[in-house]
Amino acid sequence: MSVVKESELASTKEIVSRMASKNKRVLIVDDVPRNIDLLKDILSEQYHVQVAKSGLLALNIIDRCLPDIILLDIMMPDMNGFEVCERLKSNPKTQDIPVIFLTAVTDPQHEQKGFDVGCVDFITKPITPLTTLARVSTHLKLAEENLRNKQIIDDRTRELDEALESAIGMLGAVSQLNDTDTGVHMWRMADYCAALARTIGWEESQVELLKLAAPMHDTGKVGIPHSILKSPNKLTDDEWVIMRQHTVIGHEILIRGEAPLFKLAAEVALGHHERWDGTGYPSGLIGENIPQSARIVALADVFDALTMKRPYKKSWTIEESFEHIQQAASTHFDPELVRTFLSIEDELRSIKEKWDAVD
Repeated sequence: MSVVKESELASTKEIVSRMASKNKRVLIVDDVPRNIDLLKDILSEQYHVQVAKSGLLALNIIDRCLPDIILLDIMMPDMNGFEVCERLKSNPKTQDIPVIFLTAVTDPQHEQKGFDVGCVDFITKPITPLTTLARVSTHLKLAEENLRNKQIIDDRTRELDEALESAIGMLGAVSQLNDTDTGVHMWRMADYCAALARTIGWEESQVELLKLAAPMHDTGKVGIPHSILKSPNKLTDDEWVIMRQHTVIGHEILIRGEAPLFKLAAEVALGHHERWDGTGYPSGLIGENIPQSARIVALADVFDALTMKRPYKKSWTIEESFEHIQQAASTHFDPELVRTFLSIEDELRSIKEKWDAVD
């Protein structure tokens, strides 16, 4: 190990003093006391320094107080640096902390292993002040920039999500201009769909897509004449032919969108009036030939319609609605979905109560 001259140490600390901050936390992890002492001497005037003499101790310290950067020795007993780094990068709480490996090995495969497990750089022993200070400063600045960029991305993503949700709400509202449904119905029904899809094992990303796609299921009603949608009389056979076209019209509108959301919404729009026994429309599909997304929306839509108060009917109780749905299993609805839907009664009641407070 090289000896560090006091004059060299003073000059290199001065170089980075404008870039460093005392409130930044640097964790040194090394099982050799001399290495820890040297690094503390180099870093302590510019940073708040913590030390750990083993990988397990380092993880305990990190769990209590997150450092801003970690200088991590590779060759340690019990748990080596690679293992520590893998643990850190697998945890969302610590995955963004930059890790610089301390090593006396310069083998390319050794370095590749380090980058593979997630380190940002290496400091090769014997340790020198200029290299150490420069790399710590550089990677702290890069980490700050990455965090700023992630925050910007998160903010923009949230704004886009809010804009998309508003657009979906407006699209759903357009489809209901001549109907009696409300905006609350759309989102309440979407929550029922999400609860059911999640319970049967859909991945959360797909659950969220369905939650946004479901409110667009009746988009095609925008193409149905007002006289039919608002008819006070029972529809004639010819009028029913036109009315049933809202599924096809909705599909034709939504399938133009290239995003997965609109592909799913088009699938739902086309299939939500299909019936398990094949007597539905527009294609008379039977059983599992009906996309599961459409089967979920069909069930949730009917449940919400039954429990809604409308100008021409009183709302049904949840018990009455469940009984109707149970009786329609294997004819209108997928019997397995019915079984699962009835099993999450408490969650469905909570969703209804939440939206009833808004309505």
